[in-house]
Amino acid sequence: VHLEDTGHDLDEAAHMLDDYRSTLPDDRRVLLGRFRIVDVAHRVGGVGSVGTRCWILLMEASDHPKGDRIILQVKEAQASVLAPYVGGSELGHQGRRVVAGQRLCQGATDIFLGWCSAPNSNREYYVRQLWDSKGRSDLTKMNHRNLSYHGALCGWALARAHARTGDAVQIAAYLGRSDA
Repeated sequence: VHLEDTGHDLDEAAHMLDDYRSTLPDDRRVLLGRFRIVDVAHRVGGVGSVGTRCWILLMEASDHPKGDRIILQVKEAQASVLAPYVGGSELGHQGRRVVAGQRLCQGATDIFLGWCSAPNSNREYYVRQLWDSKGRSDLTKMNHRNLSYHGALCGWALARAHARTGDAVQIAAYLGRSDA
């Protein structure tokens, strides 16, 4: 749904974009500064995002109209489902919590990963490029060899995320010294 059909306006989107820019490193802030908002739409999210707000920003390079474009996704970030059991985030902003987690777990994150708040509602969001660089696999069509390889890749990615986010001494102590 286009922005004008949602009861929001471009000024609100521009304010969110300015807030978001402040969360980027200097080099990426300069790069993003070369782009301007062309269009904004509200998007319905997938299963894990039901009931949350998601905005799509079409941006175009000021010096290359109709040439260089990026699409940013501004997704609402709510408190973690684990918060009632482990306590709330110490970061003070749910979008920042999501971004910090992605940066910790992923080897190479989106260069435009950041966060912002909506000026009128104070809803918290995280921002990323709208493009899917994840691989997809149809497990029902894999032979044993490919399924084993896929499982090993998933295990490697999970182990890497744990190694980057956990206490290395505790992990090593838990794993022990044997191959068992």
